[in-house]
Amino acid sequence: MSLTGLRFSKMHGLGNDFVVIDGLRQQVRLSADDIRLLADRRFGVGCDQVLLVEASQDPRADFRYRIFNADGGEVQQCGNGARCFARFVRDQGLTRKDAIPVETLSGLITLHVQQDGQVRVDMGAPILEPARIPFRAAGQALRYPLKIADQLIEIGAVSMGNPHAVLLVEGVAQAPVQSWGPIIERHADFPERVNVGFMERVAPDHIRLRVWERGAGETLACGTNACAAVVVGRLWSLLASKVRVSLPGGDLLIRWEGPGQPVWMTGPAVTVFEGTWRTDTARRMHATGNADPDSRIAAGAAGRTRIPE
Repeated sequence: MSLTGLRFSKMHGLGNDFVVIDGLRQQVRLSADDIRLLADRRFGVGCDQVLLVEASQDPRADFRYRIFNADGGEVQQCGNGARCFARFVRDQGLTRKDAIPVETLSGLITLHVQQDGQVRVDMGAPILEPARIPFRAAGQALRYPLKIADQLIEIGAVSMGNPHAVLLVEGVAQAPVQSWGPIIERHADFPERVNVGFMERVAPDHIRLRVWERGAGETLACGTNACAAVVVGRLWSLLASKVRVSLPGGDLLIRWEGPGQPVWMTGPAVTVFEGTWRTDTARRMHATGNADPDSRIAAGAAGRTRIPE
């Protein structure tokens, strides 16, 4: 099928940018090739992730929230994307709620749209058990040794619905994000790959962070890694319960009271433009049969389609 006529919004959260697609009011069928083309910054719209709004199949949720990295792979969670998702469904008139429960691959989360336009997200309690991250380790620990190249480094490992490795650095400006990031992302101890955070402690209530995202490379911001970094910093007795996380794209406010408690993330979400996807490149791509028919993603045809009150 051609992508001609596919309506979308381009959004960003602190520079972490998304193509957001309404799968409720239009039929959407995308392959991994389609997503890679949409995400391409020269031949497509350009984004770190493609976000898809679907009807939820969970009666507790108003929508289903799906996330696809620029490489075409579907992932469980994205904090900056969650905030953009909340703004999108509100701005598009799909809901009038201030608190919006959504279904994700990693479970149910609730998005809160504030009066000032910021979005606060209950990201759920962090997962620390290695098998559930998933991370290969002898047992649960605060710190884990990890061998990369000829060096032994120390990381914290946590899942915020997706796997994260966090390491402490003296300064993010000099951190080896481009060299270590891809190595750690595909380390054998992380069977589903991992997002990598390079954290600099400024004060108990302030850190700087750069993130290498699996399937996307270094991004200007990563909400789930900001949450993971604060969790690791708290477990290492470095941080307070409320922390300003400064990323290259801007600041997030992360709050975590401790084990068993949810992590709360607050930050902005911005719509850049809206458009309709029309390109001869997409037509040629599908005409030559390059898209894998078994990888198609159907949206809008199943589940509940309604406008939540």
